[in-house]
Amino acid sequence: MNYIHLSVLTINIWGIPFVSKDREVRVQRIAAELSTGKYDVVSLQEVWSEADYQYIKSQTELVLPYSHYFYSGVVGSGLCVLSAYPITAAFFHAWSVNGYVHRIQHGDWFGGKGVGLCRIAIQGHTINFYTAHLHAEYNRQSDEYMAHRVIQAFDTAQFIQQTRSDSVVQILAGDLNTEPGDLAYRVLLSTSQLRDAYQKGAPHGTNECPRNPYTSLESHQTIPDGKRIDYILYRVGDGSRLANASYTILTPEDCLSDHEAVHAKLNIVPPKLSRESSLEHIGDDVEIPELETFDAAINPLETSLLTDLTESIQICEDSLKQLDSSRKFYLWMSFAIIITLIMFSDFEAPYGFQMAYISVRVLLAILMGYFLFMGTLWNIIERHGILAGKLEMEIALRNIPNHGAGT
Repeated sequence: MNYIHLSVLTINIWGIPFVSKDREVRVQRIAAELSTGKYDVVSLQEVWSEADYQYIKSQTELVLPYSHYFYSGVVGSGLCVLSAYPITAAFFHAWSVNGYVHRIQHGDWFGGKGVGLCRIAIQGHTINFYTAHLHAEYNRQSDEYMAHRVIQAFDTAQFIQQTRSDSVVQILAGDLNTEPGDLAYRVLLSTSQLRDAYQKGAPHGTNECPRNPYTSLESHQTIPDGKRIDYILYRVGDGSRLANASYTILTPEDCLSDHEAVHAKLNIVPPKLSRESSLEHIGDDVEIPELETFDAAINPLETSLLTDLTESIQICEDSLKQLDSSRKFYLWMSFAIIITLIMFSDFEAPYGFQMAYISVRVLLAILMGYFLFMGTLWNIIERHGILAGKLEMEIALRNIPNHGAGT
């Protein structure tokens, strides 16, 4: 029987120039692993160097001759796809909210993050392969980016729903920066109806893992098993069926990144074969996975879209209130600086302090510009992004079947 066999790999390569440790050596190791021919489609994140992308592309072109990099933002999205099969179309959807321009130490905004789509032709069929890298969680106890990440997750799910068309399977692979059970994870799966490829018995962590040499001592103590934030999610298209699936964490001897690579194999029965064959005629070589082989705690079928959207909308409302408070603070600060500058406009600095006086005035003027920018333009941009996500969630909530009966 002519099944569609897909070997999918995803890894955050941690490729930040001048920052990531052993970047050049690790990129060489990653390219060597990808050139083995074990993988049909590969999703890479944090490919922040054009030279790294070109190197990986050149080293793998014999087995992965098709590739696409999603250019976006100031430094690029960091996302690219390598494929053994032709990429027939590509599209990038940028998210409406993506961190803060003034948080240079975090840097997410400069990547212009979003979700990328590559439509790939295989055996006369099309698969939709999506790649994404959601906003990082820098402080789990006080997560100022939760609203951004939840909206990104919902936006990604909506994008997958609207673009799946005639594909025999939709696959989302990437660093989603959210753990199983988190709101962003739940709203992504419940809205898109994707399923997690993770299976019972597989290693849990994909980041800050105990055996990874780049894991900090603090992480060893606080999360001894690591955390799972890198995923391969999938949904079989209409008329197709999943024959079997496997999931592994790639742990080579030579470390590839501060993230572990996630590998999944999916065997898909395309629509024509699915119609012509019943389960008893599939054959002994195909194994249909039981629902119980997947971790029930993260089974998307058990999540409640109603609960997830309601909670997400509340997160957005809280964020909008915080934005209003921040706007008032920034504007008051800018007005206070303006008044201060006016009051001391005629002040003559004592002899020997003229340069210090001028420096203080320049610094105050810069601060005033910063506060005005944050209280007006940036506040409006973020507010519109949050509001857009909230309104889209409300539409989705109203259209849940029997929503009225549940409320």
